[in-house]
Amino acid sequence: MAPVRAGGVLLLLGCCFVLHIPPSAGQGSDCTCNMTNSRCDESGICRCDPGWGGEHCDRCVLMPGCVHGSCQQPWQCTCEPGWGGRFCDKDLSVCSSQQPCQNGATCTMKDNGDFTCLCPQGFHGRLCQRRSGPCHQSRSPCKNGGLCEDADGFAAELSCRCLAGFTGPRCETDIDDCRMKPCANDAVCLDGINRFSCVCPGGFTGRFCTVNLDDCASRPCLNGGRCLDLAGGFRCICQLGFMGNTCDTSLSSNWTTRGEKGKGKRSSNMTHHGNRLMKVTVSDRGGAGLSDVQLIVVVVLGAVTLAVVALTTGLVLWGHCRNCSSTPSWSRTRSQGAERSRRRGRSEAQQCQISVLNSEPQKKSNMEAV
Repeated sequence: MAPVRAGGVLLLLGCCFVLHIPPSAGQGSDCTCNMTNSRCDESGICRCDPGWGGEHCDRCVLMPGCVHGSCQQPWQCTCEPGWGGRFCDKDLSVCSSQQPCQNGATCTMKDNGDFTCLCPQGFHGRLCQRRSGPCHQSRSPCKNGGLCEDADGFAAELSCRCLAGFTGPRCETDIDDCRMKPCANDAVCLDGINRFSCVCPGGFTGRFCTVNLDDCASRPCLNGGRCLDLAGGFRCICQLGFMGNTCDTSLSSNWTTRGEKGKGKRSSNMTHHGNRLMKVTVSDRGGAGLSDVQLIVVVVLGAVTLAVVALTTGLVLWGHCRNCSSTPSWSRTRSQGAERSRRRGRSEAQQCQISVLNSEPQKKSNMEAV
């Protein structure tokens, strides 16, 4: 019986513990939240409605940007004394405390909290700081968007501040951007407004036409020719037996054109060497005989040559015989020298006579033999 009683007591105590639920903090009288602007959660913490803040949700939220203001309801900006404007950021005492207007102008306040200056005659501007000078009195003479300047009206004469690309007293002249010749490689420069553009020749590109295009990229050389990239062009170095700008012409096919009157074969080919045009002509003369005119010329030249040779031989022999028959004369400045000269002359004469005598029998013997 004792164990049964103990179990019953434990069961009764468990039921009492389950049925006992503590009262919620939000539902009891301990919740301090403003029940109009918030509510209490299960933990007793105030959860504010939009536009309200604070620990007990009793403080309204100001309008965003409100500087010197307060609120009674959310998103309000009620300005404090001395401040105005939508955000209470305008000082209503600016005219009396700061006196922003210049040159004797009258400062007045507007309903929105701003101030305005009533300028006296001859002045203008927000603070009446500008004088009615040449730019204000007449229409601006500056052209092409130039700004008229007269030192806020205090200058005796106006001036123009020009935009980029223009010059002159009234900005009337467009600056020649091609004056410095910015385009390279003989490109054409086109002037614009504060700009220029280059029209590049063939083989070049880039803003200033300084980039050389690879003219050999397309492989223009045929028949195994080697391509050399040049400035604004290319050149092909052809293999043996080919020619032309792209090595497309075979030399064997050009030796087919006959020359005049069948005297030989002549072929002509046009090729480009860099930027120059070169004409190559190959001529082959056959072994035909001489013409009548050429034969006459050869005979005349042969006769003239023989005549010149005969005349030269006769002059040489005549000079030799004259030296043998004449006695040399010497100046007789000294007696001893003259004697020696006479002796030498006699000996040479004797030798000449002996040679003549020796030659005559030989001629006779020859004649007798004949």
